[in-house]
Amino acid sequence: MRTLRVSLGAAGIALIGTGLFFLLPLPGLLGVVFWFAGAIALHDALIGPLVLLVGLLVARLPDRAVVRGALITMGGLVLITIPALLRPGPSPNPTVLVQDYGRNLLICLAAVAVVAVVLVLLRRRR
Repeated sequence: MRTLRVSLGAAGIALIGTGLFFLLPLPGLLGVVFWFAGAIALHDALIGPLVLLVGLLVARLPDRAVVRGALITMGGLVLITIPALLRPGPSPNPTVLVQDYGRNLLICLAAVAVVAVVLVLLRRRR
């Protein structure tokens, strides 16, 4: 079974590599490789230790499940919004990305925080 899994994994990786090689021109392929390498480096250098530190701080709270859920939700919202926040200037199509995404992100984060506080208060009330 292990040999089958390794073989299928290797075949899948080979097919993905072949598809990327023929789909993207070489400069585009190198850009994708650098992007993935940068994402891994960012995760290992910043996001991983930050999540570990927050997890250690939250572990002492009595309602840590609610706080962890809120933090995970907030992290997902931030990750989803990053491309819209960091866009490299005005879009050639004026109807794309026309909202104030920074403000909308803050509203969503505040809503998640309010729901988390209400849940903590309801749990303590019982």
